[in-house]
Amino acid sequence: MAKQVEKPEWARIAEAFESSGQTQREFALARGVRLSTLQSWVYRRRRAEPARGEPVRLLPVQVATATAAAAPVVEVMAASGARVRFAVGTDVAYVARLVAALEK
Repeated sequence: MAKQVEKPEWARIAEAFESSGQTQREFALARGVRLSTLQSWVYRRRRAEPARGEPVRLLPVQVATATAAAAPVVEVMAASGARVRFAVGTDVAYVARLVAALEK
């Protein structure tokens, strides 16, 4: 039967665990203590500690509606260097005729 461990001792054990670099299971096995009891005391210790880091600062925001995105375009560059942009879905035959006319 394991000996009774008092509250101050559990606080020290939980603190020792935090600096051990071991998993809770490894630490409990090495110390011969019940894993569930160690977990309970580690949890209590962490809850009792003041919050680490800076407090959260909330900033005011303004929600704006999304602007209408421009329709996707396709750009054709003719051999002469002329560039023509078309909306996606434009008739390909029309684009071909236009590019051919630009090449003349």
